[in-house]
Formats: sequence, structure tokens, C-alpha cells
Amino acid sequence: MGDSRSSSEDPTSEKEWVLYRDRTDWKDVTPIPQNDGPSPVVQIAYSDRFKDVYDYFRAVMKSEEKSSRVLGLTEDALDLNPANYTVWYYRREVLKSLKSNLKDELAYCREMIEEHPKNYQVWQHRRVLIEWLQDPGNELRFTEVILAADQKNYHAWQHRQWVLQAFSLWKDELEFVERLLDDDIRNNSAWNERFYVVSQSEGWKNPVVEREIKFVLEKINMVSRNESAWNYLRGVLEHCEDDELRGELRSRVQNTCQQLLDKGDESPYLLGFMVELLIQDLENKNLKVSEQTETLKKIESMCTNLATNCDKIRKKYWDYILATVQSKYKSS
Repeated sequence: MGDSRSSSEDPTSEKEWVLYRDRTDWKDVTPIPQNDGPSPVVQIAYSDRFKDVYDYFRAVMKSEEKSSRVLGLTEDALDLNPANYTVWYYRREVLKSLKSNLKDELAYCREMIEEHPKNYQVWQHRRVLIEWLQDPGNELRFTEVILAADQKNYHAWQHRQWVLQAFSLWKDELEFVERLLDDDIRNNSAWNERFYVVSQSEGWKNPVVEREIKFVLEKINMVSRNESAWNYLRGVLEHCEDDELRGELRSRVQNTCQQLLDKGDESPYLLGFMVELLIQDLENKNLKVSEQTETLKKIESMCTNLATNCDKIRKKYWDYILATVQSKYKSS
């Protein structure tokens, strides 16, 4: 941030740090100590630097000073506590007052995010800057870099989705998601992003639903032990608004599941999904007695396999599902 930086050569070095009370250019400011009351329950042992910086920050807040030196003071305060909402807020007030170069501020913000990638306040600060600029710039590329280091960074995904929505940048997002899935087919965040993008940009029209069913079945055929893909499949079927098409797609999905089972695939997600489909058959179809009996036998076999072999950690759940289905259909 150029001249907004603190006057100390290295604010991370205790030896070279100059306390604000010892700086000649701050002699005109009377620091305000923190008031914890006469009998604080737990007295926090702040460092001398922390107390010094925040005593002066409280002073400039009270006097409403908005200057280049205050901008530097906020940086020192944020170095000590990057999650302090009040400091970020006042920094923005100073930026507005000084009509500061927001591109420089974005560069500073990037440095802070790279140091503190899961800090909500710094991501919120960046969002405000982009709103002020009304220019998404390289935000998608920036979040891509952050996500390359941690694909589950919720704040980066939230920021990316906001940028996509605010500036209608949907065009290449599915391609970006597919690259992530090519790198890691189990990337749950990428599957979530795909669902978000389709929902917000195209909607679940019939051609889109058919495309997404084809896409996810291809991925499931590659790796059936991938819970994220099965959850995505479930979501697509649920969002299909055309009852006739949903029925056709359920049959297609059921055939694919059966083919995997016939090959000896015992993925717990495959078996669990098949149980759901078969229960729906019992509930929604006018099955003959013989068909109902056969369907119930399949459910019993799969639930038993899940409980005793494929998904033993959820044995009680599958026992419960089986008991519920049996009590409802076995005597009818």
C-alpha cells in the first residue's frame, strides 16, 4: 500500500518495532487504553505492541481521523488481529475519505487472504472493494488460485459464487468445474459448484436434466464409490419438473445401477441408491403381488448386505430401513 504502510521497517519483528507512543509523528494523539471494567473476570495478557496499536486505534476512531497514517495504523492492527471487524470497517471508511487507489487495496487484500485464507472478514473486505469498483477483474482466477491450495475453502467458494451471480459470469464455469473433477472426481466442492451453477444459470429444464444425468452416470461408471456423484444424481432427479421425463430417467438410472450390480459392484452408495429406487417403486407403482414380493426381496437382500458387509458403520440405519419397509409391505 505504499505510503500507508507502518513506519516500522518490519512490523513482524519485535526487535525493530517502534511503539506508536515513541513515534514523533504520533505525539499529537493521546492513546485510549482498553476499559475492561474494575474487575475483569479474565484478564487477557495482551502484548505491549498489541496494547499500543489498539490504544492508538481507539483514539483515532474517537477523533474520526481519516488519514494516510491511520491507514497504516489499521494495517498494524490487522497484522495483530486480522479478524477484527471494527478495524476492517474503519479501514474502508478511511479508504473512502482518502479516495484511495482501490487496485492497490486489492493487492493488499490479496496478501492478507493468502496469509489468512479462511478469515471471513478479509473476504468480506474484498467483496466490498469489488462492489465499489463494479469490476470483477481477475476474481475468478484469484479464487481458482486459492482453491488450488485448499479445494474446500468455503470462503473462496462463497466469494466465487457471489462474483458469478453479481456479474453474470456463468459462461465458462461448467468447464472450470469439469477440470476440477478431472483432477479429482471425488471433489465434493466441485460437485456442489456444478449444482449451483446449473441451478442459477440454466435451471432444470428437460435438456439440461438429461445432459446432467448423462454426465453424472458417466462419472459413476468411472468410480462408483464416490458419494458426491450419487448425491448429485439424487439432486438432479429431484429437480426434474417433468413427471414423465423423471420417470424415464429413473428407469435409465435404475438400469445403470442394475448393470453395475450384475458386474459384482458392491459400492455402498450404489446399493443405498438402489434401495431408495426400489422403495419408490413400492410406493409409487401399481405393482402386482408377485412384483411387489420380488421388489421386497431385493430390498431385504441389499439392506442385509449393507448392514453386515458394505456399510457396517450404519448397520442400525439399514436395519431400521428394512424393518420399516417390511412392516409396511410384507403383510400386504
